[in-house]
Amino acid sequence: MGGSLRVAVLGAPGVGKTAIIRQFLFGDYPERHRPTDGPRLYRPAVLLDGAVYDLSIRDGDVAGPTPSPGGLEEWPDPKDWSLQDTDAFVLVYDICSPDSFDYVKALRQRIAETRPAGAPEAPILVVGNKRDRQRLRFGPRRALAALVRRGWRCGYLECSAKYNWHVLRLFRELLRCALVRARPAHPALRLQGALHPARCSLM
Repeated sequence: MGGSLRVAVLGAPGVGKTAIIRQFLFGDYPERHRPTDGPRLYRPAVLLDGAVYDLSIRDGDVAGPTPSPGGLEEWPDPKDWSLQDTDAFVLVYDICSPDSFDYVKALRQRIAETRPAGAPEAPILVVGNKRDRQRLRFGPRRALAALVRRGWRCGYLECSAKYNWHVLRLFRELLRCALVRARPAHPALRLQGALHPARCSLM
């Protein structure tokens, strides 16, 4: 047995978080978008490099800001969304929506601010979904990837949940990065170093 890993998949509503998870777990894509009704928890087992790992994948918008009566955004108490003990984060945005990218930027900052003192850094992988709508994207991929990797010190990857493109790679890289987090290297460097082929499949 390889161990366990707690993953949170976060992002603005409608960016495709649930679609990404369902493609990874069940190989299907919902043609009609249905807002996720509260957080959901999936518990698959995956095989990576010959070892079996138990995943807990949290899906939901509960970590995001909500408008207050005064027009400002308020964040929930981090203790309420139970992410302080998360091992790795997937922050999803829509490559056609600059607002969803700003949302991910705010999420990343919030995660950094609320991480308990002395806790190990949790790997963060920023994922641009809806690559199948490439012609409608709001910014060039290389510029966004450079900003995330160099400026935010996070991993970066693009995928298409609709066509199941790079979905498996997403979870494979995140898992490999989280498993080596104890090494004396920054999470962003570990994510970028996890790009070599590895076998990852559902049990």
